[in-house]
Amino acid sequence: MSIMENIREQKLSSTNNESVLIVRLHSIRYEAPDINTYIFRSLQGQHLPAFSAGAHIDLHLAPHMIRSYSLINTPDQCDYYAISVKRESSGRGGSQFVHDTLRVGQELTIGRPSNDFPLRVDAAFSVFFAGGIGITPILCMVMQLEQLGQNWELHYATRSRNSAAFLNQLEKLGPQVHLYFDDEVDLDGSQNALDIESHISSLPEEVHLYCCGPLPMLSTFEAATANRSNDFVHLEYFKSNVPAATTGGYEVVLQKSDQTLFIAEGQSILDAVLEIGIDIPFSCMDGVCGSCETRVIEGTPDHRDLVLSKEERDQNNKMMICCSGSKTDKLILDL
Repeated sequence: MSIMENIREQKLSSTNNESVLIVRLHSIRYEAPDINTYIFRSLQGQHLPAFSAGAHIDLHLAPHMIRSYSLINTPDQCDYYAISVKRESSGRGGSQFVHDTLRVGQELTIGRPSNDFPLRVDAAFSVFFAGGIGITPILCMVMQLEQLGQNWELHYATRSRNSAAFLNQLEKLGPQVHLYFDDEVDLDGSQNALDIESHISSLPEEVHLYCCGPLPMLSTFEAATANRSNDFVHLEYFKSNVPAATTGGYEVVLQKSDQTLFIAEGQSILDAVLEIGIDIPFSCMDGVCGSCETRVIEGTPDHRDLVLSKEERDQNNKMMICCSGSKTDKLILDL
């Protein structure tokens, strides 16, 4: 076992950490081919910590494997947490581990809910775009808005009707749900395709827009909303489309720990920090979850995450150390 794996194993074995919970896998439900829903409850049957729509939890699956998954139940359902996981054969192994290893009755360490994709429940009108398993964070959002009697609209695209998760549940919500399937055609013979640009161009500037799905969908959404205020545009990535900063060749000073690290080529700051035994939250290792956000005291980060806004990046006072590097010879971090 490597030094880093040993450090991570120690981190996961700590049940006194206030940032984690021990829960039991209560049930597993089939949703669609290669998609299962996993429902967790507390060991003693009490309510779990509250959360807001769009939140996620981290599953501590193995010493070197922590993965984030969106909660699909609504915030009023605090007696359990539910996530849906699609088995991705080309992924980093987390979804395969969940599908192949987790069993009902099993105890599991999870992170407390965190939210980098919050819902504006007070918005006059919200429009959602979801692709494939990207429906997971959006499902609880539309369900909560429906409960509150707010105005909303959902555009949900999948490869086929058979592969769409939560289809029956969504169809019951009425005409504000619009479904698109790659293998179906409309009555006029045209493909039943989602045209994000066309939909967004027809909407007023004050509409809140949300998107989660595969990278091409997110890229299209970003292009279509480029001229809109960031206050009304919300999106979440499941994986990064930006390469990590791994050139190395700079120093990182950990001010609280009074230690200086040299970041070698191919190494991330997070790797170097974990190797010397400093305990810091982390999850995706890809710059999309925000778990490893760290305050920058001095220096200029080379931002490679998909969490911080342009305005936040320009301030240079925080960074995601799992993927971002340094543009200066030295960074001083609040660690």
